[in-house]
Amino acid sequence: MTSHEYAARSTPLGLLAYARSSLAEAEAAVEPSERFRLAHLSALRTAAALCAHRGRPTAARRRLMSVWVLLERVAPEHATWATYFAAGAQIRAAIEAGAVSAVSPRTADDQVRAAGEFLIVVESSLGLLAA
Repeated sequence: MTSHEYAARSTPLGLLAYARSSLAEAEAAVEPSERFRLAHLSALRTAAALCAHRGRPTAARRRLMSVWVLLERVAPEHATWATYFAAGAQIRAAIEAGAVSAVSPRTADDQVRAAGEFLIVVESSLGLLAA
């Protein structure tokens, strides 16, 4: 990835585009583990976009924290989403470590659907039209 591509992906709009791309990959993936992993990454990028848009609270600037914890702080109206996707982080980590049977097709489909809904909600909250 070039520095220009990285910079584009680090803006709220760039992160949302990256999230939408990850979601499209998730929807096209055949294996449930890959569908889940890509959908979770889409949600992660969506949350990062909202956090980038809202800014980090002063008290949290020096500490490393999960995007889900940060999301609850900067956008408490999305706390339910943060809780839902935080619960899937260990599953995604297991998949990335090679546990390809970590999720059922139904769980993967639920994650894809939730990531899509979350993306639409965030785009709407930022005043963007869902593509």
